[in-house]
Amino acid sequence: MARAASTAKIELRGVKKRFGPKMVLDGLNLTVGKGESLVVIGGSGTGKSVMIKCVLGILRPEGGEIYVDGKEVTRIRGSARDAMLRKFGMLFQGSALFDSLPVWENVAFGLIQGRGVKRSKAKDIAYEKLAKVGLTAEVGQLWPAELSGGMQKRVGLARAIAADPEIVFFDEPTTGLDPIMADVINNLIVDTVRGTGTTTLSITHDLISARKIADRIAMLYKGRIIWEGPTSEIDNSGNAFVDQFINGRAEGPIKMEVKA
Repeated sequence: MARAASTAKIELRGVKKRFGPKMVLDGLNLTVGKGESLVVIGGSGTGKSVMIKCVLGILRPEGGEIYVDGKEVTRIRGSARDAMLRKFGMLFQGSALFDSLPVWENVAFGLIQGRGVKRSKAKDIAYEKLAKVGLTAEVGQLWPAELSGGMQKRVGLARAIAADPEIVFFDEPTTGLDPIMADVINNLIVDTVRGTGTTTLSITHDLISARKIADRIAMLYKGRIIWEGPTSEIDNSGNAFVDQFINGRAEGPIKMEVKA
């Protein structure tokens, strides 16, 4: 189902997703423009990862619509879904590398398995992308277990951009990294996608990362976007929830759920 021409690369309209009695996404509305870097912030358990999984079709929402390039994608199957997924790359939280494959083959995995690229060509592309994230050819021969957390994150980024995707998702890109390595990863994200026309959607609770990589920030709370705007405006959002979150205050409208 196609929509009228739009500058939106991704659009979620009234998306709902529940697990049992818990409503995780409660009528979520969000638009990511073509070539835009949007970061969605919010605490743990607010539905950020569920949102991404719904866009990718890993989870099917109970309500609402999701559009990619103007086409509704929640019900597509088979070759149409495969074609849609080829638009995407993803840097997973924790990098999610395959322990049984050397680094270069981790980077080339989607090219070989998902796109039928010959191993020799895929290997060349893998080394090219590793170089783009500052890793040498020698690293390509290593196993993931031989890498530091920061190097694993770089490999994950190289894999995410291996097929030159139109859209890249970043799931908590700096989790588990020290502040210096986190800044290195933030810089690499900016350097590898800015100027290429790539659309990026990132989810994080790391405000330093969000400020560095985002054109625009949106805050997700209780399954809905409660504020969104240019990165430069987040410190003056006028929203009590955003203000509490970005300043890390225990007191405020956001109440931590504590089980007895």
